[in-house]
Amino acid sequence: MDHQDAFTTETEGLPEASSPSVVRLYDGDVFDLSIHPVRKRIGDAEVRMLGYNGSIPGSTLHVDQGSEITVQVANNGDVEATVHWHGLRLENRYDGVPDETQAPIPPGGAFTYKLRFPDPGFYWYHPHIREDFAQEMGLYAPIIVEPADPSYWPSVDRQLTVTLDDVLIEDGKMVPFRRSGSTFTAMGRFGNVMLINGESEFAGEAALGEVVRLYLVNTANTRIFNFALRSARMKLIGGDSGRYERETFVEEVLLSPSERAVVDVLFDTTGEVRLEHRTPDHTYDLGSFSVAGTATGDAAGNTAGSFEVLRTDPELTTERVLIEHDLEREPDKVLSIVASMPLLYGGEVQPASSYACPMHPEVTSTSPGTCPKCGMKLVPSDAMPESASGTHEGHAHGGHNHGDGLEWEDLMPEINRATDPTNMIWKLVDRESGAENHAISWSFTQGERVKIRLINEVDSDHPMHHPFHVHGAGRFLILSRDGQTEPNLVWKDTVLLRAGETVNILLYVTNPGLWMAHCHIAEHIEGGMMFSFEVARSSEREGH
Repeated sequence: MDHQDAFTTETEGLPEASSPSVVRLYDGDVFDLSIHPVRKRIGDAEVRMLGYNGSIPGSTLHVDQGSEITVQVANNGDVEATVHWHGLRLENRYDGVPDETQAPIPPGGAFTYKLRFPDPGFYWYHPHIREDFAQEMGLYAPIIVEPADPSYWPSVDRQLTVTLDDVLIEDGKMVPFRRSGSTFTAMGRFGNVMLINGESEFAGEAALGEVVRLYLVNTANTRIFNFALRSARMKLIGGDSGRYERETFVEEVLLSPSERAVVDVLFDTTGEVRLEHRTPDHTYDLGSFSVAGTATGDAAGNTAGSFEVLRTDPELTTERVLIEHDLEREPDKVLSIVASMPLLYGGEVQPASSYACPMHPEVTSTSPGTCPKCGMKLVPSDAMPESASGTHEGHAHGGHNHGDGLEWEDLMPEINRATDPTNMIWKLVDRESGAENHAISWSFTQGERVKIRLINEVDSDHPMHHPFHVHGAGRFLILSRDGQTEPNLVWKDTVLLRAGETVNILLYVTNPGLWMAHCHIAEHIEGGMMFSFEVARSSEREGH
């Protein structure tokens, strides 16, 4: 990389990153949010990062359902900025999309956001300019929206936010980012150090018999997290935007980038409870809770009892009946995901004596075809990049080779590092018009329920998973996956599509404006895998 084209990694003179805090805000409050560089120790490395108000992650905003607050943002960072309030159905002009809902905030500039919180649940905020760089450098933070109904969630002893992230550190520094544009466009930038709440070794405490609510959010650029607790019981109660249709006891929670989950945890044994990320080939240790003593206070004992009760959500139980027709009808829109990879497949293919998979070099053939493990097209063996042969140091725990349609690791790190938006092209394609990415032109009206079919094409230069995110035009329900009805409804703003999977969603359009939809792998959105759609007020359609 040209050093003149790289963002600085220098830490001299920077303030040390502080620990994140929880800020309780009420209707009408004003909150000042500053973006500026910090230095942070991660393991043995001291690295340059970016913080909201000096902490990584930024402050958790704890607000009330139905309230409105003002956030005054000052950008003292390394790049133009906006703040996207992920999952919030807010006024369109405060959504934080550069050059659509607002002008970018230049370094040294400021912008005022007015936020409203119509829905209970768990949300977060992050940049929407050079997301691959700014979010990876530490600009992310949670939002808890306290329900107006005090009985909305089960009773617990306390609650805690958990941000799941990873960073790529080499030679004691963050691997450089290009100022001129993103890299790692093929698979996204996988980190080699995993973080919970900004720390490489989470350490928490709990009392025996205590029930703790964990608000989980995946803030990584591309990594999927399969979160688990060893030696504690876990109950899944909420997702992106509120309660599940049915609470369930779970062993693990799978989260793609930007997805959230709300889980209640019963610490019913003393000792260490390990936090883990479980993949098909490896279990990563993320830290631990130390459990001792017994829970105290008025709620002690009551929370453990309520933990055993599996409740249902009456709103979603009703929606289950209302969507029966939508399950059977044809979709209103069909969107497919396709990859074009000129880096590997740009030239005319010459006949060869042997062919191999770029991701799984051990897969060879005497004729052209596709890899049975990942679906990538085979290339002539003598055209394979040298780095694609042999093992991948630091990335050896397996990935997209389990038939689950997920890339757990970067199995072609040198090829991935060499990709950018010029030689790796990700496309969202409107099946009806053939329009791609920004050329897609959809229009809806407030009050519509739009059935969208999402097809993650396997016949593509690089089939892989994608988290598809819809901004605050409304919320959606997942109707079905590969023809199988979704068994447990929850309001969503992001849905994970595995490679080769077809997912039907039902978008409830409630909010007028110009809204974005995109893949939430940061390097994919920076590569152009996005489009915007219009939502008209219902009165506009009626002509008054």
